[in-house]
Amino acid sequence: MVNWFWNRRRQPRRALALRSRGDMGSAQRIDFAELAPELNRFLGQAAYLQLGYFETLTRGIRSTPDLATKEALSRAAGAALDKHRGIVQVITERDEDPTQLMLPFVDTLDAFRLKTIGARQEETLLAVYLTAGMLDDFYLALASSYGDTGERVAEILGEDGARHEVVTILRTTIESDQEWRSLLSMWGRRLVGDTLLVCRGALRPERLAADEERVEPVYTELMGAHARRMDALGLAS
Repeated sequence: MVNWFWNRRRQPRRALALRSRGDMGSAQRIDFAELAPELNRFLGQAAYLQLGYFETLTRGIRSTPDLATKEALSRAAGAALDKHRGIVQVITERDEDPTQLMLPFVDTLDAFRLKTIGARQEETLLAVYLTAGMLDDFYLALASSYGDTGERVAEILGEDGARHEVVTILRTTIESDQEWRSLLSMWGRRLVGDTLLVCRGALRPERLAADEERVEPVYTELMGAHARRMDALGLAS
């Protein structure tokens, strides 16, 4: 078994263990191997997701006039790019073409990203923070299905990602005006459904219908982690 999300000690592989950060108690474990996509599909999706977050954050850099905010977003964007490059390196070391592996997911993941771009930059930053958190959790756990290659990807995805930079911006915004708290709470709740659809789309469709009950605890854990992120920002989940 592999500990859910963050504990990287070597364990027998090809199963997900549902565990929140810092919880050392018992965890519900679910064998997910038959639902996991083939390795190249997993790598292509994971790599393109990180590239998309880099693109979204760099757009934020261009649109803000505040230098401190530009610097903070540049660090967050750089962390996303580092994750992308790390996964690309894994792909190339397998003698695969990263572009070809990512290409099948461009349209669907771009459409997802478009849905999470808010009318205001603060909404977009919240979307990056929340959806990247949920999806990194999901792909990090799914990596347990791929042996040593999966462990390498888990190390890459397990990095902090400089999200504290985005959190600092959001907290400053929320504390400046209670209307922001209400607006961002509503926006954060709207993100859950589309993000879970991305998770669902990463699994083998031919097995998903038959094994739906085995996926539900994973969704529940992801939603629980999402609620904790919202609570940490002082937002209603």
